[in-house]
Formats: sequence, structure tokens, C-alpha cells
Amino acid sequence: MKIAIEVTGPEERALTAAATRLNIPATELAAAAVRDLVSQPEQDFAQLAARIMAKNEALYRRLA
Repeated sequence: MKIAIEVTGPEERALTAAATRLNIPATELAAAAVRDLVSQPEQDFAQLAARIMAKNEALYRRLA
């Protein structure tokens, strides 16, 4: 899938600077950032799952 986005101003300068430091094209860095974002579970879900596991810990031990 191809997606076009417009990056201007401070974001463009920051992306270009980071890509230059890493010696890669800015488009490749942007694509890597998107891949990283979508490949990780959402933080809210992880926090919710941890809270539920802690809340029901005694029940899970009895069921084990």
C-alpha cells in the first residue's frame, strides 16, 4: 500500500535531520516509524491487561 503524507515545517526538518544522521532517505525513516508504530501492541491495551491480570491473580491461581 502506498500512502502519501505532507510533512512541513519543524516536522520536515526533524525528519530530514534524523535521516541524515542515520544516513538513510527520509522516506525510508518515515516508513520505518510507521512500521514500528503498527507492530507494537497499544500501550492502553497492555496496561489494561496487566491491571486485569493483577486484579484476578487469586482466581487464576485457584483455577490453575
